[in-house]
Amino acid sequence: MFNVIMARSDPSPSKDPPDDGYLAGQLLVAMPSMSDPRFARSVICLCAHSPDGAMGIVLNQPLESLTFDELLGQLKLDPVPPARRIRLTQGGPVEGGRGFVLHTADWETEGSLKVMDGLALTASVEILKAIAEGGGPRQGVLALGYAGWGPGQLDDEIQRNAWLSVPADEALLFAEQPDQLWRLALAKLRVDPSLLSGSAGHA
Repeated sequence: MFNVIMARSDPSPSKDPPDDGYLAGQLLVAMPSMSDPRFARSVICLCAHSPDGAMGIVLNQPLESLTFDELLGQLKLDPVPPARRIRLTQGGPVEGGRGFVLHTADWETEGSLKVMDGLALTASVEILKAIAEGGGPRQGVLALGYAGWGPGQLDDEIQRNAWLSVPADEALLFAEQPDQLWRLALAKLRVDPSLLSGSAGHA
């Protein structure tokens, strides 16, 4: 059983996404040659990207060991059963017990991180309570853990063609069939996965 922590999120020193050519708000799509098995065929929403590093949420690794109802029970939140549920994903290998909700920005609270126009990241219990009661953001996904990169690390991986970048949209961010997300993201770039290799160019 996970010991889930929902608190104020501060993955970036700024609430606003960086501008200057960084990729916050984009989706990272793992190339077939990805050597790290934790990220094989992964699709990651990059929530923060700056000279200090990067932070993102893996969208297509469904969390099978915990349900939304069980999560609410751990956090002692009512109602049970909830009026609404959202999908749970293993957000990455860093801080696997920490919870984040990636969601449409029609609902925000103090401490919400603006990822891009229309998209935010919140790590407070209030958002789960709002969703369980039938309110909250229109769309959302709850992630346990996140993917993190140190200064320049992600930029180096992109230069080595480990990742493609894809503009994010709601159909990809909140896909109901996450097992299809990798191919759907590549299809948005009009890329045939069978033609990709580690030496291919990147978007």
